[in-house]
Amino acid sequence: MKYTEQHEWLDEDEGIVTVGITAHAAEQLGDIVFVELPEVGSEVSKDDEVVVIESVKAASDILAPLDGEIVEVNDPLTDDPGKVNEDPEGEAWFFKIRVEDLSELDDYMTEAEYKKFIS
Repeated sequence: MKYTEQHEWLDEDEGIVTVGITAHAAEQLGDIVFVELPEVGSEVSKDDEVVVIESVKAASDILAPLDGEIVEVNDPLTDDPGKVNEDPEGEAWFFKIRVEDLSELDDYMTEAEYKKFIS
C-alpha cells in the first residue's frame, strides 16, 4: 500500500491499482454527500481530476495518482456516498486504474511515512 500527499491510498495488484481516500481524509471532509466517478475506459494522466466528492464541509477533487486507463469504478458509491465515511480504506474505493509504469508508485509514501506525514 502506498499513500499520496493528497491523502489517497494506492493498492497495486498485478498492474491494477485501486485508489481511495484515507480514513484521515474522510474524517477531515466530514459527511460525504456526493461522489462522481470517472468513466470506465477513460485514459487519464497523473494529476488529472478524476473524482469529485462533496461533503457537508467542502467539495474536493481526487486526482489521478498515475498515468493509465480506468478499468473499474465503485458504482455503489454514487447511490451511497456515506460509505466513504464508514469504510474509506476498504469497500469505499473509488476506481481501479491499469498503470503504464508501476515504477511511478515508488514516488509515494509507505504507511509509516504517511502516518508521520499526518501527525
